[in-house]
Amino acid sequence: MSPEAEHDDPLEEGQDTPADERQEPVEDAGQSLAVTTDETLPQEQVDEVDPDSESDDDKEPLLSIEVKVAEPSACERHVVVSVSRDDIERYKDNAFEELMPTAQVPGFRPGHAPRKLVEKRFRGDVDDQVKSSLVMDAMTQVSDQQDFSAISEPDFDFDAVQLDDEGPLVFEFKVEVRPEFQMPEWQGLKLNRVSHEYSDEEVQDRTQVLLQRYGTLESHDGPVQQEDLVTIDIVCSDGDEEISRLEGSRCPVRPKLVFRDGEIDGFDKLVIGATLNSTLKGSATVSESHQDEAVQGKSLDVAITISQIERNSLPELTGKFLGEVGDFESIEEMHDAVREELQRQLEYHRDQQIRGQITDLLTESADWELPPALLQRQAQRELQRSILELQSSGFSNDEIRMHMNRIQHDLQGNTARALKEHFILERIAEDNDLDVSPEELDLHIDLLARQQNVSSRRIRARLEKQGDMDALRNQVIERKAIGLINEHADFTDVPLEETSEEESFAISHDIAGEPPVLEAPQADDVPETEVQESEAETSATEEVTEVEAEVEAEVEAEVEAEVEESGTD
Repeated sequence: MSPEAEHDDPLEEGQDTPADERQEPVEDAGQSLAVTTDETLPQEQVDEVDPDSESDDDKEPLLSIEVKVAEPSACERHVVVSVSRDDIERYKDNAFEELMPTAQVPGFRPGHAPRKLVEKRFRGDVDDQVKSSLVMDAMTQVSDQQDFSAISEPDFDFDAVQLDDEGPLVFEFKVEVRPEFQMPEWQGLKLNRVSHEYSDEEVQDRTQVLLQRYGTLESHDGPVQQEDLVTIDIVCSDGDEEISRLEGSRCPVRPKLVFRDGEIDGFDKLVIGATLNSTLKGSATVSESHQDEAVQGKSLDVAITISQIERNSLPELTGKFLGEVGDFESIEEMHDAVREELQRQLEYHRDQQIRGQITDLLTESADWELPPALLQRQAQRELQRSILELQSSGFSNDEIRMHMNRIQHDLQGNTARALKEHFILERIAEDNDLDVSPEELDLHIDLLARQQNVSSRRIRARLEKQGDMDALRNQVIERKAIGLINEHADFTDVPLEETSEEESFAISHDIAGEPPVLEAPQADDVPETEVQESEAETSATEEVTEVEAEVEAEVEAEVEAEVEESGTD
């Protein structure tokens, strides 16, 4: 900010300036010294108990603040902070003391201008810096002294804070926090644990599925068969009204197609035996938890037109091919790698089942009010967390897309459940000093890289760019907490049950039409919280779409990487 232009000459202010401090007038270059919190104000100490007492020479007393905390819900805090006038003046005095040696004022050598003139000339700059420093230090002190754990950044309007000439500095903010709850006894829980040994036949079947991505697609003019790939157009209608349309979607022949907001059951029976350009009639069912109550659980008419039929010829398992896909020296070695992948996926399902049992047992008496706005904002984070877990467990992008679609059938309910799981496991981790080292994060990044056949550097860059490093860290901590519960649990082994996921294929499409964009009601008509929840719901829908786009982009990136590597070889 440029200093004020008026009263540049100290003689106009009636100052009696010593001759040795005067110099020839210089042009005002608009220079001012920025006063930053880190360089000009001492770091506030949070372990002091008496705000008025001085400690060691390198410490400053705590701010004298008054804090009022309201609890709109179990996961929300509305905080009003008042900083005393004495602290404001102390910060101002420190700021000017730091500024004086280098302050540039026309007519004076740097650092030789009178204090009152410097205060007048740089008052606006210093006030802004003092306000910023006071707010940041006060928020840090509040965070350290208040008994709550924030789960998001504070909702705070800095521009609304006013630093007046008199009275305290008052500001307010809202923050989402982990709910307070009595931690039940988690040791000695009676849990079921999935146990399964994969047979050679299961490994071979999984190998055939994985080999399809390396196969050669050839057009087919005859009727559709079980293993074919079809390109279809889908039109969903409610009576005579067309609700949604999807064109040119390629999918395998499976019993069920799963969309973001519903599914088509019996797809395989519908298309097997059909020919090219056939239009088939069926039905689709909308999710019971669709955000539009008018279509929840509704059955829609579906018209499916087959525009292309393809068959996949699997590659011959030559030594060259085995070396290209995984540096395998034999088919048996490839089967061993597939078995390891199946085992990782089994461990994922086992952890998910155990986590679900833990949540059910430990939250039986917990009455947590999770605000809808909080759930909407956390929805995208839950999807990202789930994606990281699935990727590190070796699931394909098609399988990840399936999981995302399933989550979105009841996005708010699934997010609420995931938050409760996280809160419980986080408490267990804190109470038992579980943490994550940089080396452990590196190991998980390396695992993600191997699963996706890309470099660790590329995975790390993507995680950092998307802000997912914290999600990865939380994932590792949660796994450690689950491991600790396992050590103290009483397990009963149960067999692995077949799931419908293996019989389904996911398509990123809304059969009931694009989710409605809810317009926030006018503030004069409804309470502010309802306006915020409506805005959050629209934002969450957009974020979910962004997550899906990222998954699709990852698929394309993998293809590009394979092409580049082939070109390099």
